[in-house]
Amino acid sequence: MSRPPTASPPRRPMSPQLQDTGVVAILRAADGQRLGDVIDVLVECGVTCLEITMNTPGALAAVTATRDRFGDRVDVGVGTVRSAEQVGPAADAGARFVVCPDTVPAVGAAVVAAGLSWYPGAFTASEATTAWGAGATAVKLFPASAGGPRYLRELRAPLDDVPFIPTGGVRLEQVPEYVTAGAVALGIGSPLLGNALTGGLLDGEDGLSARAQEVVAAVATARAAIR
Repeated sequence: MSRPPTASPPRRPMSPQLQDTGVVAILRAADGQRLGDVIDVLVECGVTCLEITMNTPGALAAVTATRDRFGDRVDVGVGTVRSAEQVGPAADAGARFVVCPDTVPAVGAAVVAAGLSWYPGAFTASEATTAWGAGATAVKLFPASAGGPRYLRELRAPLDDVPFIPTGGVRLEQVPEYVTAGAVALGIGSPLLGNALTGGLLDGEDGLSARAQEVVAAVATARAAIR
């Protein structure tokens, strides 16, 4: 006797901000004192999907402050979530999504129960299929630098129904290649942030504002070229 198909868990959609810009800014620092200033610059430059990692001091307070300041203009969530116990406090702080370095079913179940979007990490086809089947909003291809745009293209050939967000070592000059290879968005940390969180320039041609504008424009141009 054949078994009935297993129902997939509820799947939250990607936010309009992430769909529009195709960029997740990953904010991770040993000191969270500059988070507010950096977030202001990113939002002003059009980067409106923000991941604040849970191993950054003051992460949840920064999530709440960002929601209070920008409201629905910004999609803010938490990253480096490694246990189900971290999900509730993140939701209470106002996080709209959870990003993980791996795929842990208990974490996914907690995220789904909280009504948040979920971006679990995966690298192989088997891992990506598991993440997607567990209710991922999109799969974080991590670490993307281990395979690059060519690997993403090969992975998507059999998994063309799975949306991927390459993350981990994505360089700014690679943005067009990743978009052309089929990335729905890109998670970018230090190549975008530079040393802005530790005292670096926020504005100017060598500052955060220039890099933020560059990456938003690069995604838009690459998307337009493949339409």
